[in-house]
Amino acid sequence: MYIPDHFAEPRPEALARIIRAHPLGMLVTHGQHGLDADHLPFEFDPGTGTHGVLTAHVARANPVWQRCPAGTPVMVVFRGAEAYVSPNWYPSKHETHRQVPTWNYEVVHAHGTLTVRDDARFVRGLVARLTRRHEAAEPRPWKMGDAPPEYLDAMLRGIVGIEIAVTSLVGKRKLSQNKDTRDRLGVVGALEARGCAELAQSMRNAV
Repeated sequence: MYIPDHFAEPRPEALARIIRAHPLGMLVTHGQHGLDADHLPFEFDPGTGTHGVLTAHVARANPVWQRCPAGTPVMVVFRGAEAYVSPNWYPSKHETHRQVPTWNYEVVHAHGTLTVRDDARFVRGLVARLTRRHEAAEPRPWKMGDAPPEYLDAMLRGIVGIEIAVTSLVGKRKLSQNKDTRDRLGVVGALEARGCAELAQSMRNAV
């Protein structure tokens, strides 16, 4: 990933925030048939290992867990807030017309090595944690105990756990840091008016 210095985000806490806020990661693998990508909800534990551990599950019918032996190098891409930026949002454009369209975004690339966890206890624990987290905002959160035990057991047998020991986290936050203050604030105001509150707040925090 190309990262100009002014868009680089090296802070682990900032990268963890993006992953937590946007946990649907793109798992990129390379096998005998070339590159492949799977889109999976991940759990991230930044306190385990050197750079943290990512865990997820895949359908047992998905061949990715069979073609990736322990230690296979992989990359997971987490896309954060993003939006198109019009030149019309820059005050300076209306004076000099020296602006062009662009796209602002936050992204994290997690590199690591994959291990398959075809283990009922691991899978059940992972699904329980994911459920608690993502159901927490519901008026009446669904819990695993709501499902008939035999149905839940059958569903759990149909998935396989994966664990990725993260070896590096590479972050990029392209948030108009290369623009002057009034142009940055022009973009912030336009994004807020269009309902892109998360990206607008990230831009405010980056200034």
